[in-house]
Amino acid sequence: MTQATDIVLSDAELEAITGYKTASKQLQVLQQRGFNRAFLGRYRLILERAHYEAVCSGAATVAAKEPRVHLPVLKPRKSRP
Repeated sequence: MTQATDIVLSDAELEAITGYKTASKQLQVLQQRGFNRAFLGRYRLILERAHYEAVCSGAATVAAKEPRVHLPVLKPRKSRP
């Protein structure tokens, strides 16, 4: 491997991790496992090695997909006369 390809996981590594050859299926599996920085590039799936290692070691925290409260919506209504 050259230094440029060490930045992202190879196609073989992604297939071994996910069990799929198709990039869209790989992305689906990775996102379910908390790899939220994986994305489809022009020709293949892209997953940074640093992000992969951080998630595997537990260093990366995954933001919960919970509904967010928009505070301006909670302003009290004006009372009617």
